[in-house]
Amino acid sequence: MSNKEKVISLIDNIPDEQLNFIVGYLQNLCDEIEDDMFCEKLYQDYLHSPDKDEFVPIEEVLKGLTQNGIQD
Repeated sequence: MSNKEKVISLIDNIPDEQLNFIVGYLQNLCDEIEDDMFCEKLYQDYLHSPDKDEFVPIEEVLKGLTQNGIQD
């Protein structure tokens, strides 16, 4: 029996009114996994980016932010 099957079997024995904690825990766990996958993709994109070592002066960054309306 796989771990997933064990979990489903255990959950089947818990009354519905007592499942709130488990639902919340599983939702948080799924959110963390999703966040980890997103961060890993950002990291891999950075590692494989052709311009990852390109230097951009802070003045250029601020200029771009101002032009896009992010700063006053």
